[in-house]
Amino acid sequence: MGFRDVPRDSSSQTRIISIINQKGGVGKSTTAVNLSAALNTKGKKVLLVDFDPQGNSTSGFGIEKEELEQCVYDALIHNVAAEDLIHETDCEKVFVIPATIQLAGAEIELVSAMARETRLKELLAPVKDEFDYIFIDCPPSLGLLTINALAAADSVLIPIQCEYYALEGVTKLLESMRMVKERINPTLDVFGVLMTMFDSRTSLANQVVDEVRAYFGDKVFETLIPRTVKISEAPSFGMPVTEYAPNNKGAIAYMNLADEVIDRA
Repeated sequence: MGFRDVPRDSSSQTRIISIINQKGGVGKSTTAVNLSAALNTKGKKVLLVDFDPQGNSTSGFGIEKEELEQCVYDALIHNVAAEDLIHETDCEKVFVIPATIQLAGAEIELVSAMARETRLKELLAPVKDEFDYIFIDCPPSLGLLTINALAAADSVLIPIQCEYYALEGVTKLLESMRMVKERINPTLDVFGVLMTMFDSRTSLANQVVDEVRAYFGDKVFETLIPRTVKISEAPSFGMPVTEYAPNNKGAIAYMNLADEVIDRA
């Protein structure tokens, strides 16, 4: 069954959300995979665009990167159509445009390309209306790939790790957003801020949550994603934690986050 044969919830408009933070290791790919899977259980049809050369969202759904003949790099550089890149997953309503290490070269090759900031937006246009949500898993940088992701999105979801220096670099990210909003994408906004790797036993984690809530206000989701072994283990099995360990507190947290995302959309 192709992605066009799977129905979507046509009662709402498609939301394109870039999952972004230029710091690495904050849970971007983990959130991209598990939020997509959680929304699937709520009946939502999701396209996850892996836009990080590490390809963690690709392998997180069990797609073997070594066996791929094409990835999102080929769309950006060689104009391959999105529908030729979309892969099914074991989640009925979740589809993935994969990434491989090839994508790292796109940052350089795009420099001299025409309309270089809007390549991803153009790629998604023909398939956008097929999905309820399109998530873009961004690389941990503020280069041309991330600019493409910001230009293509309606809004951004910012995962922030519950550790010291949590807000370090966020002002730079918001400055990049502001520039894209002014010059390329005037409707771009912050969809939400997600606290990840939360350990309620430490006073530092609670202090960081308070600090982030003070900075972002009601943009911060109520749901806190806990630090759990099952969330860390799930990618090695090519599964979201909602499938790997559905009763785990991490899986339950992502289900709660999916409810919040639906409410905000």
